[in-house]
Amino acid sequence: MTDLVPFLMFQKRDAAEAMAFYTSLFPGDSVLSEERYAAGGPGPEGTIVMAEFTVAGQRVRCSDSFVQHAFDFTPSTSLFVTVESADELKRIYEALGEGGGTLMPLDDYGFGPFAWVNDRWGVSWQLSAKG
Repeated sequence: MTDLVPFLMFQKRDAAEAMAFYTSLFPGDSVLSEERYAAGGPGPEGTIVMAEFTVAGQRVRCSDSFVQHAFDFTPSTSLFVTVESADELKRIYEALGEGGGTLMPLDDYGFGPFAWVNDRWGVSWQLSAKG
């Protein structure tokens, strides 16, 4: 069976922290699996080799890269989340934007409430509310 799952690669040993934060944002989300590096590497002990979790019900994979790359997250790829209410949208917008950056502030852009933020790790989120 073919399977497509978004994958987030962290370069600063942040995968576990980000995963815990993301799963706290939406009811019912959880860490599904995680494998960590043991002593003797190749990555630093305790960092994430591979983990899988849910965000807004969507499976996502992540890892901590022990190899430093010349690239990182970019807003050209984002996670798009639609929530039930404007209040929930505001809560998630504020939580994700804390320590990050705003690309489009929370507003009505003619297609309903919407915001676009980069979180503190640089992952880009487009957020909207139904109705």
